[in-house]
Amino acid sequence: MHSNLGEITTKLKALESEMDKIGGEFSEILSQIYPDSKISANNLLKYLVLRKTDIQELQHDLHLMGLSSLASCESHTHFQIQSTLERLGCQFEKKDPSSAEYGAERITQTSEVLFGHTHREWPSSIMVTMDPSFLTKEHAICNLLRNGMAVARINCAHDDEQVWEKMILKIRQQSAKEKIECKIHIDLAGPKLRVVLLKKGEKKGKVKINQGDTIWLAESADFFSDKDVVITPGEEGVINAMKVGERVFIDDGLIMARVDEVLSHGIRLKIERDSSKKSKIKAEKGINFPDTELPISSLTAYDIACLPFVMSHADTVGFSFVRKASDLEDLRSKLSGFSSDIPPVILKIETKEAVDNLPQLLLEGMKQPHFGIMIARGDLAVEIGFERLVEIQEEISWLCEAAHTPVIWATQVLENLHKSGIASRAEITDAGRASMAECIMINKGDHTLKVLKTLRDIAKRSRGLKMKNRLVFRELGIAKNFFLHPNR
Repeated sequence: MHSNLGEITTKLKALESEMDKIGGEFSEILSQIYPDSKISANNLLKYLVLRKTDIQELQHDLHLMGLSSLASCESHTHFQIQSTLERLGCQFEKKDPSSAEYGAERITQTSEVLFGHTHREWPSSIMVTMDPSFLTKEHAICNLLRNGMAVARINCAHDDEQVWEKMILKIRQQSAKEKIECKIHIDLAGPKLRVVLLKKGEKKGKVKINQGDTIWLAESADFFSDKDVVITPGEEGVINAMKVGERVFIDDGLIMARVDEVLSHGIRLKIERDSSKKSKIKAEKGINFPDTELPISSLTAYDIACLPFVMSHADTVGFSFVRKASDLEDLRSKLSGFSSDIPPVILKIETKEAVDNLPQLLLEGMKQPHFGIMIARGDLAVEIGFERLVEIQEEISWLCEAAHTPVIWATQVLENLHKSGIASRAEITDAGRASMAECIMINKGDHTLKVLKTLRDIAKRSRGLKMKNRLVFRELGIAKNFFLHPNR
C-alpha cells in the first residue's frame, strides 16, 4: 500500500508541477483575458493539462485509497490536486485560487447576467423561443412568465424586425406588469446551407433517389442533362473546398453521400445511406459538410444588417455557425462599431470545427466580461454523428465548467411533449440531463406551458442527483489538440 501511495504521489506531483507552469507558458494568451476572468482562464488551461492524458488508472488507484478521484474537479482542477496531495503529506504555501466555491460562484454570477435571477422553484433558467402567435393569444406571454420563462428568444431566421419589435415590446410590458424579470435573447440567423435543386426535380422541389445512386454538387446547371440530380448548397465557395472522400449529409443526416470525384464543373457524390421515409431529396432541406473546411463567413450580410436592431433590443446575442476564435472577434468588432457597451454573446456550438476549437473559443470569450455557450444539438448531431452526441455534449459541458462559463442546453428538449402533448420515455431522461445546465432552451410548439411545468418537476428532482456518478478521464482529444495548436 505504501508503495502504491508513493506512485500516486509521484503522478499527482507531476500533474501539479505542469499546471504550476501554465501561467508562464501561456502568459501572452492570459494577458488578453478580461481581469475578472483570469482565474477562470487559468483553470481552463489546467483542466486541459489534466485531460490531455489518460488518467483512468490513477483515478482507480486514488479511489481504492479513499482519496479524491478527481472526477468532479472541472471548476477547481489545480486546487483539487493540491488538496489531494495535502492528504498525502505535501504542503503548499499558496493554493490555487480557483476553488470549488469560486467556480460555482463565477458561474452563478455570469448566469444571472445572461439569464436573470433563477425563478423560484427553478434550479435552471428556461429560454423560450417566441412565436408570432403569442401576440394574438390573450395572456400567452403572461402565462409563460408565470410558469418559468426567464429568457425570451427571438430567432432572426424567421419573421422580420416589425414582428420582433412587437414581441419584445409585449414581453417588456408583461414583465414589468408581473414584476418577473425576462431577458431578451436575439439569435443571428447565420449562413443557411440548404438544398437547391438545379435539374431533375427542380420544378417539383423534390427528387427520388436510391442508395448507390450518383448525384452532383455544382454551382450551376451547366454541363448537366435533365436526368441528372444536381444540387447546390446555396453558399458560394463550398463546392470548391471539397475533397474526395469527404461526407455530405442531407435532411438532418437522413441521407449520407460521399465525394467520389472532383471535376471542373461539379462534385460527383455517391449516396451511401438513405434513411429517409420516401427516399427523396427535397428542396430547402439542410445540408452539412462535416469533413470540409468551409471558406464561408460565420456572419452573413443579413446578420450584419440585423446588428443595429440587436444593439437596440438584445440583452444577449446568439452567434450561429461560429467555428473559430476569429469569428467571435469579428462579431464583437462589428458590434463595437455601434457602441462600446455590447451585449454578451452566446456561442452556438453546432459544427465539428467549433467543437475542435472550443478551448480557443472559450479563451476568446473571456476577453469580454460575460459570454455563454449553447449546445445546439440539432446540427451538431449531424456534424459529429448521432452516436457521438452523448460523448461530445458532455465534453462541451466539462470544458465550460472548467472555464466557469454557463451552458444553454438546446434542441429537441421534450419535443414530443411540445408538439403532441405526450412525452416519450427517452426524452424525459434527456430532460433530466438538460436540467444540469444553467439554462434550457425550448423551441416552438403547441404545448409550451405543459413543457415548462414538466421541466420544472424534472429539474427539481434531477438536480438532487447531480453528484451521483463518478467519471473516469480517458485522453480527451480536444485537450490534446489544443496544446498542439493553441492559437488556432
